[in-house]
Amino acid sequence: MPSWTDTLRFAFQPVVNLTTGGVVALEILARPESGDVLAQARRDPELDGLLAASAIRSAARQETLLPLHVNVFAGTLADLGRLAALRDAVRGAGRLPWEVTVDVGPPFTHVPHRALVEAVTAVRDEGFRICADGIGDGDVPLRVLADLAPDLVKLDASLLSRPAVVRAMRTLCEQLGALLSVEGVETESQCAAALSAGAQLAQGDLFGPPARRPAADVHMPVLSPVPTLARPDGPPVRQFVRPAALLPADVSAGRVRALLTGSPDVSGVVLVDRAGVPVRSVHRSRFLLSMSGRYGHALYADRPAARLGDPPRTVGVDATAWEVLDVVADGERDRTSDDVAVVDRHGRCVGVVRLADLVRALSESRVEEAAGLNPLTRLPGSDAITEEVDRRIAEGRLFALSWLDVDGFKQVNDSAGFAAGDELIRAVGRALQAAAAGDTRVGHIGGDDFLVLADPAGLDALAASVLDAPWSVGGPAVTLSLATVLCAPGSVTDHRQAAACLAPLKKAAKSLRGASWVLGRAGAPGHEIRRGSGAAPEPAGSRA
Repeated sequence: MPSWTDTLRFAFQPVVNLTTGGVVALEILARPESGDVLAQARRDPELDGLLAASAIRSAARQETLLPLHVNVFAGTLADLGRLAALRDAVRGAGRLPWEVTVDVGPPFTHVPHRALVEAVTAVRDEGFRICADGIGDGDVPLRVLADLAPDLVKLDASLLSRPAVVRAMRTLCEQLGALLSVEGVETESQCAAALSAGAQLAQGDLFGPPARRPAADVHMPVLSPVPTLARPDGPPVRQFVRPAALLPADVSAGRVRALLTGSPDVSGVVLVDRAGVPVRSVHRSRFLLSMSGRYGHALYADRPAARLGDPPRTVGVDATAWEVLDVVADGERDRTSDDVAVVDRHGRCVGVVRLADLVRALSESRVEEAAGLNPLTRLPGSDAITEEVDRRIAEGRLFALSWLDVDGFKQVNDSAGFAAGDELIRAVGRALQAAAAGDTRVGHIGGDDFLVLADPAGLDALAASVLDAPWSVGGPAVTLSLATVLCAPGSVTDHRQAAACLAPLKKAAKSLRGASWVLGRAGAPGHEIRRGSGAAPEPAGSRA
């Protein structure tokens, strides 16, 4: 009777970085030619562990340098506590544990919660990375997802039809320090939806179907950049991480040369100690130039490659793109093209980032940001503010959304001229920016209308700074109207609902005399008048 190993083959599917367009890993998928060994593995933890080990050995025969993903049932981890067979296979293949991600998949029902969390902790302590697999198409409870604190979360592509869910999961991933991936992507529209919803990685037949040999190239559709609210510290570096070519610190120069000449896409090699901590960095061009001299090979081939390397440049996995640029700027000028090693909390190298990727992304971010700015005030428009409103709703935060405008602005333009009106709008915008503290966001949605998104604690100071200031255009005094809606967690579902709650408050503020401020609460009747009194004496429409 044939063994299950005689009828089992493995296929490799690329995992693609949606930012760089490069392949960052290979998922190893079991493909039985007969029988149903996967169903048996679901019931037999020992067999499931052996399958994971066989997957690693299969990848070793392909001589790929890419990081690997192996699949393990949640019940297997909870039952075994550790993955000894996988650990031994990784060591035997000459791989490092942090080059392997364990995709923990469903079913999760009836799996002992404490045993699973303890097992994941033990596997992570050995250096393996953890992925929560099958989200959206499985039965993983959110409590389990949070307690596992995975490095990666894989969503099923079916959830792309529910973008609010994907955005909420992206927010959860940010809180957990995890990347978000979408699997099963088959069309360019799905790829665009994944990118728009904030996913950093993806896999599916669109990029490359599972194949017996790892794909050398993948299809990456050309997609328009997705406008996002710019972060002052830049995007996180983890979304730019490329696989690192890792070799032991004492490796010979001849072996490094063989790797570089056989892998033209590898821009450099990181030499690491036994703990995986970067010791030296080998730059492709400088290394090969040294080796290609008249006596280069004879001099260096059998000597340690570290002699031809440089001290590594490193950043933490939680660093931002701007922090990487600071590291590059502080170094030697002739090393600006060197890869920067990304290390985890233990100092182990988990990948590299390239300067070109960062510069391209930051440039696109600045272009997108500039395109969304109001040309008069250089403040972001409504899209940027509403996106941040949705983010805070998904995070379950209490926030205040305010609308502010100039009373009788049409009369200002008619009497003092549009140039004076423009200068007034610019002055109000500058005042709002100056008053904005912490994570307060100010937007100019057109004309004399502004949006302010803030924490409730800072409202009084902000209101006083703009409402108490003397405003005038060519002599006559001008007043401002402010309307605010407080949104508690669960009181609104998205920015549209928050805006609908704000509309009647705006009308109430405009009905008051002088500088006015009306405050209401989402889902609650009535409002509080903080500034202004009585009905405005102006004719209907003059305060618009």
